[in-house]
Amino acid sequence: MADAKTDTISPGNIAKELGVSDAKVKKAIKDLGLEPAAKRGVCSFYSRDAVARIKASLGG
Repeated sequence: MADAKTDTISPGNIAKELGVSDAKVKKAIKDLGLEPAAKRGVCSFYSRDAVARIKASLGG
């Protein structure tokens, strides 16, 4: 779930928001060379700017 304080979102939630598979989101993140805005343990969280870039790369 997005964290209101930093407005970051996990790849799984990005996938749900965009209506695509987790694998497509993870591939887009790798292909775009995006770095997480935050990490909590092994979980990476991305900024809203990253979501827009992922959406654009997926043709959305």
